[in-house]
Amino acid sequence: MESEEKTVARLSTARSRELGEELRRVRHRARMSSAFVADALGWSLGKLSKLETGTRGTSPWEIGTLLGRCGADKATRDRVLAIASEVDAGNFLRRHDPWPDTLTALSVHEHVASTVTTYEPLVVPSLAQTEDYAYALTRDRDLTEARMTRQDALRRPGGPETVIYLHEAALRIVVGDAKVMRDQMLRLTLMCGWPRFSPRIIPMSAPSHTYLRHSGTLLTFSSPVKPLAYAETETATVFHDDPTAISAYEAKMAQLERVVLGPAQSRDVFARWADAYDRDHRSAPDAKRSSA
Repeated sequence: MESEEKTVARLSTARSRELGEELRRVRHRARMSSAFVADALGWSLGKLSKLETGTRGTSPWEIGTLLGRCGADKATRDRVLAIASEVDAGNFLRRHDPWPDTLTALSVHEHVASTVTTYEPLVVPSLAQTEDYAYALTRDRDLTEARMTRQDALRRPGGPETVIYLHEAALRIVVGDAKVMRDQMLRLTLMCGWPRFSPRIIPMSAPSHTYLRHSGTLLTFSSPVKPLAYAETETATVFHDDPTAISAYEAKMAQLERVVLGPAQSRDVFARWADAYDRDHRSAPDAKRSSA
């Protein structure tokens, strides 16, 4: 048995870690210990442990057997077996079901990341949004709650160093109303003083370049785990741990770092926008009526 474990052990990939986390969650929902499941399947405990951490593979048939033993529902079985049957090519797409913030591939990697670097050109990035801003942007209470839970996980003790790049255009586009924008600007101002968080502004004066066009996020991990990058679309998120794709994201973030304002300058700009939106809010007709 020991020789078998040595032959199948491997360096995990983003997709294998996602699959392992899906299997671990299925087992936990069934309230079954790893020792019980391994014994029921005739596996070694090491085999199940490595499968759940993504450091070994097995056949879709064995994955199906495990899912059946844990009583997974059909939707879960279909989703997990689809992941297990994929070719691990270094790039994979995950449809939002129903939101990007609850994707297993996202949560499992943000939880263990050493650094997170994210960029948005036209909105405040999800990792920095206030609850009111997130709701005004999405009009979905459940998605907003999921986003706040995701942020809480990143702010836990020992969480990743998080760099948030946003274009100054995102500060000018009103999401919700002046009050929502004021509170969002105040949040960004305060975040400049948080440990392990660094929101930075790309000014309107930055030279136009292709790297400013699209949003993107890059995560790094402790060795030997490779970096992971992802980009979100309207209906799906595309993940990459292929070296060529990672090099492109690393180059993008390096280019952004060359044109962003410094931490103190960014904080001052956030504060000025907070004051401007506060004046707009106080001068709005609804604000005057509510204070009457």
